[in-house]
Amino acid sequence: MTPIRLALVNDYEIVVRGLATMLRSYDDVARVVELDANTTVGDRVDIALYDSFAATQADRGDARELASHPLVDKLVVYSWNVDDRLVTAALANGAAGYISKSLPASKLVAGLVDVHQGRQQVHPGEPGARPVGGDWPGREEGLTQREAEVLALITQGFSNEEIAGRSSLSINSVKTYIRSCYRRIGVTSRSQAVLWGVEHGFRPDRIRLRPRYDR
Repeated sequence: MTPIRLALVNDYEIVVRGLATMLRSYDDVARVVELDANTTVGDRVDIALYDSFAATQADRGDARELASHPLVDKLVVYSWNVDDRLVTAALANGAAGYISKSLPASKLVAGLVDVHQGRQQVHPGEPGARPVGGDWPGREEGLTQREAEVLALITQGFSNEEIAGRSSLSINSVKTYIRSCYRRIGVTSRSQAVLWGVEHGFRPDRIRLRPRYDR
């Protein structure tokens, strides 16, 4: 079988690199040909895998634009949020598939194959399971993926209400993640959190990378 050509899409280089590392043993099935952080897809790909970390959810315009990109055959959303409403909206917005971050690499790849071949669109994982694999800013400081996502949005200047809207979290959940995040990084105010975020890689990147074997 010819490998599926993948572009990995997220605003953070550490996120797309971590996802590429997660998939490195499966390049005979799903080959990463491009990593895009805050840039558009530059090569024709079978699937653009849209990692929702600190990004708009797939019911918004960013995903719609990517789904209609002339170089992208199919858009697959990769998210820990598999709420039925959000999944339905993402598919209506042009996504061809939706895969939970709770799945291990082998099942992520199997899900990509299913979507590519027009079989099962949604791969939700186990209810309540935590995200596995990949990488995110602040992981080495003990931040969970969800805490890091909220901190990334704080660093970008979003209010609690805007963070709730972008991440499809309740405002109370956002506040809970903010409190636990502040404890982990040792700050007590939003301005201190922003400064910490800027100093620890929480501002979006702008890169396009191609793995060596695809050059």
